[in-house]
Amino acid sequence: MEFMIQATTGVPIYQQLAEQICAGIARGRLTPDERLPSVRELSQTLVINPNTVARAYTELERQGAVYTRPGMGVFVRSARPTLTRQERQSRLQDAVDKLLIEAVGLGCDSGEVLELIDSRIKQFQWQTGSTTS
Repeated sequence: MEFMIQATTGVPIYQQLAEQICAGIARGRLTPDERLPSVRELSQTLVINPNTVARAYTELERQGAVYTRPGMGVFVRSARPTLTRQERQSRLQDAVDKLLIEAVGLGCDSGEVLELIDSRIKQFQWQTGSTTS
């Protein structure tokens, strides 16, 4: 998977990297137990400070998206962190609210939003039992 950093967006580089890794996992481009590039490899490829990559990996590990095997590297976690249904719903509601606030601000109607969500949902990898057709 290739990573792209945009220094002019105002979004911290470590956050851009973490978001791209999460998106890669969600879309199935990064598979469970797949080894991510080392801090050194990725920092050299992207021409960024190694501490920035380390911070992204640390944040992802805190979120439960990756795990570290000392001396071997950072790997994609195979199981999602266990959250209660209420915790999942709360986090998802916050994210949906942000999306809807943006959509209203852009002048979109609800039909446009639903159409976009329906077309985008097919691009993500869902766990068994949660798939849509």
